[in-house]
Formats: sequence, structure tokens, C-alpha cells
Amino acid sequence: MSTPVGLVRVVVVDDHAMFRTGVRAELAAVGQGRVEVVGEAADADEAVAVVAEHAPDVVLLDVHLPGGGGVEVMRRDRAGATRYLALSVSDAAEDVIGTIRGGARGYVTKTITGPELVDAVCRVAEGDAVFSPRLAGFVLDAFAGTIEVAAVDEDLDRLTEREREVMRLIARGYSYREVAGELFISVKTVETHMSSVLRKLQLSSRHELTRWASDRRLL
Repeated sequence: MSTPVGLVRVVVVDDHAMFRTGVRAELAAVGQGRVEVVGEAADADEAVAVVAEHAPDVVLLDVHLPGGGGVEVMRRDRAGATRYLALSVSDAAEDVIGTIRGGARGYVTKTITGPELVDAVCRVAEGDAVFSPRLAGFVLDAFAGTIEVAAVDEDLDRLTEREREVMRLIARGYSYREVAGELFISVKTVETHMSSVLRKLQLSSRHELTRWASDRRLL
């Protein structure tokens, strides 16, 4: 069956199966006649293979993935014709800037509505750069030289991708239970990650973590 002319072909890349299912359903419901999900992937290796197989117009790409992350997927895209739109729970400056430098055409957070997401996908397919409003300022600041991304990365390199996600949510005031619900993990797993974060960053409390993250513009 051929794809209708003008229909944007999309691949959804995220390591949470429930989230991929939700995005697929939302795009099908809201984007009927405008977008079509032609594939999905849960990690970097699978994403590279699916993109090579389907050659989509746009990839909705999570920033933090098993096997190398979203930037690794873009780096390994040999054809280079596909456009990438980051769709992430993270709105931290270094994630936004690093992903754009890695080749993404835009970056939106998972708080985006269905109609907004369909619009963002279509705009990226047409060549526009699309950002959630607050995130555009990060990109402008970075290329103006007012954000020292390297200094931020040096501290964050001590943390795993999942630890970074937990750290940001806890620093914003989320409870352990709320973090567990947001990331589809157990409360006990959140507690384990939090202990590891505090140990690696040599911090002793949630209050210190919030101040640490705020000083680095990670909130």
C-alpha cells in the first residue's frame, strides 16, 4: 500500500513501550491524513536499523536511550535524509544543546499536547526548527556563548542517563512516587538511583541537590 502524497512518515524511538504506544495512538487520532507512524524502536541499535529500513521523514527521538542515546542514533544515520525531532522528559540546557548540536531539527518536551506534536512533526518535515518556548532560549544562549556546556557535562558525566532523569525530577520537587510514575519504574528503583546520585555528586541531601541543579541551570 503506497503512502499518500504529503503524509509525513514517522518513526517513534523511546525505551518505554507504554509511551511509544501512547504517541502512536495520539498521532493516529490527531494526525490522521497528516502523519503516519511506520515504525518504532526501544534503543539506539534498534533505532538505527528501523530508520535504515523505513527511511522516515521524521524520527521522534528520546534523548536518553540504551546503547548510546539519541545523538548516537543521529551519528549513525548514514543516509542523512531523515529529520530528527527530540521528544524528551528532559528540558535541561545541556540535553537540548547537545541534541541540537548532534543534528536534531527541534526539541520538545513530553508535556506537549497531541495537536502540538503533530504540528511540530509536520513543521520539522518541512525543514523548520521547532522548540518548546523555554528551550529556544537555551539554544540562543549556547550559541551566544553564555552557557558553558562543557562545565555542565563534566559533572553530569558521573551519572547514568537514568540517574540524570531521576536527579532532575527530584530536584524539581517531585516525590519518589511521582518520579516512579513519570519514568515507569518502581519507587524502590527511584530510591536506589537517588542514593547513587547523591554519592556520585558528593551531596548529602535533597536540598543540596536542588541547589546544585539550579546553579547549573538544569531545572
